[in-house]
Amino acid sequence: MFFGAAFLLLGYSVVSGQDTQKKEKVNELEEVVISDSKFELKRENSGKTVITISNDEIKRKQGQTIPELINTKSGIEINGSRSNAGQNLNTFVRGGNNRQVLVLIDGVQISDPSNINAEFDLRSLALDQIESIEIVKGAASTLYGNAAAAAVISITTKKASSDTISATFQSSVGTNQTQEDQDYDIADFSNSVSINGTLQEFTYVVGFSNQYTDGLSAVTDGQERDPFSRINTSLKVGYDVTDDFNITLFGAQDKFRLDFDSPPLDAPNVSDNEQYRLGLNSAYKYKSGSFTINSLYNTVERVFDFSGFESVFESESLSVDAFNKYNFNDTFYTVAGVNYIYNEVITDEANISTVDPYVNVVFISDFGFNMNVGSRLNIHSEYGTNIVYNANPSYTLKYDNGYAKVFGSYATSFIAPNISQLFGVFGGNENLDPETNVTIEGGVEVQLNDQLRISGLYFNRNEEDFIIYVDEDGDFNTLDDASYLNNPEDRTIHGAEVAVEFVPTKEIKLTSNYTFVESTDLPLIRIPKHKVNASLLYRFSNRASVTMAYQYNSERIDFGQSLEAFSIVDFSLNYEVLKNRMTIFGSVQNIFNEEYIEILNFATRGRNARVGFSLKF
Repeated sequence: MFFGAAFLLLGYSVVSGQDTQKKEKVNELEEVVISDSKFELKRENSGKTVITISNDEIKRKQGQTIPELINTKSGIEINGSRSNAGQNLNTFVRGGNNRQVLVLIDGVQISDPSNINAEFDLRSLALDQIESIEIVKGAASTLYGNAAAAAVISITTKKASSDTISATFQSSVGTNQTQEDQDYDIADFSNSVSINGTLQEFTYVVGFSNQYTDGLSAVTDGQERDPFSRINTSLKVGYDVTDDFNITLFGAQDKFRLDFDSPPLDAPNVSDNEQYRLGLNSAYKYKSGSFTINSLYNTVERVFDFSGFESVFESESLSVDAFNKYNFNDTFYTVAGVNYIYNEVITDEANISTVDPYVNVVFISDFGFNMNVGSRLNIHSEYGTNIVYNANPSYTLKYDNGYAKVFGSYATSFIAPNISQLFGVFGGNENLDPETNVTIEGGVEVQLNDQLRISGLYFNRNEEDFIIYVDEDGDFNTLDDASYLNNPEDRTIHGAEVAVEFVPTKEIKLTSNYTFVESTDLPLIRIPKHKVNASLLYRFSNRASVTMAYQYNSERIDFGQSLEAFSIVDFSLNYEVLKNRMTIFGSVQNIFNEEYIEILNFATRGRNARVGFSLKF
């Protein structure tokens, strides 16, 4: 913790000593956000906490995974991202678990109905196929429905170049070792290629990625290596029918294979995962608005071989989101739509569906007051009709090159049990009630001179009938005679977030965030009460930059045991050898080889290095 404070002070002393009057004006903090309202709004007019991971940041983090990148943002803990590459991930946002976090790909909800929490597996995607990521924290069920209770992670895949043809090839190698094993054997290989371009009214993007990682056992003190391999192929084709009407067709196959263990012992277990995605998006623009249809069909097959005993899980899902955006004028915006989702677990011979009409209104006044309000009618095949709603006011005081904003939110969420929890062979319970959440948050954000932004907020989420997995004696997280039940008592999770972004010159960017989260009832499993992230980016020139990053996690609880706090320092370098053509990059993670436990009985990565290059034609 003290190192983090020292790091922040060091960064401040460096940037404060610069003669900012002689530098170019910096506008890096100017942002447009979309996911919280489905409209392009200036950040100063949004009443939600939105994190934008730009394409520029993704390029600087080449060699990382999507979970590793997201894990550096405030309010988020992706547990498992520091372990073996095949480790199961738990995405905790503001104390919420996987089933309270919704993932969108190119604007469409995606999930795996056969998964325990029906969540989408972020291990299946490659970062080099991603254009940008937007994260809306807090309840967003009005716009996005079931599971959007703690956050929405909106992922946009690569876009086509304006050139007739453009190709990018990327390759990197690295180590994959624990704190004790520091032999620096090359054990991680990643490659990708993207061919894209524009041919008059047509756009196209073809992508291929693969990763192979070896060298690390899944369990602590394991003797055998547990490899992870992934292959991603994708195709996206767009056609501008007219200046106002466009259609995009996309498809992808994501495959990964991993070896895993049965803690605390090594075991010859293997898992194969294969997913197919096929989607069609279309948008028609007219004078005062637009009409959009986003659709996605998704199939998943997961095969587990437990030392010769095989289990197969197959699922398919269809999501269609049709909505009309209408601008009455520069201050009044509306969205009205219908969202249809069909989920089926083939191996359980069970399915559920929802039909959700929704409406959302955004008002932006010329005197500083803004309001985002909406409601959604969830019509569920098992649970009938339920209503969720939100009210999100904010007030912005503008001044020269900056603003001060006060915002608040009151939102409800409806989270129906998924198919595995209702009908699965492992503790399924058809008598489960849906979970409901009420989320309240309030905060302030101040931006000065397009260079410094400071934000802070408090959040409080009350969970009623949240689903737990217990055995007949009431013990949590066991497998002996366990089943899914509604917890008889409510649970309240609250906390605070503080974030700072400082860009005094075009050469320097300092970011830091702090998150406090706790449950007033049951303890939070694997979630730190205190978490700090800090990053200092320095650009030597338009072609070269280095980044130092720091992360602190306080003590956590896992299966009744307390895990010690830990701190990690990372370093990365990017250098553009040939302008707009060739970039070399390198990184060292966990520089000081910190020894810690992320998940009880599972191995974590120690000091590791990676080097690679990106070549564009």
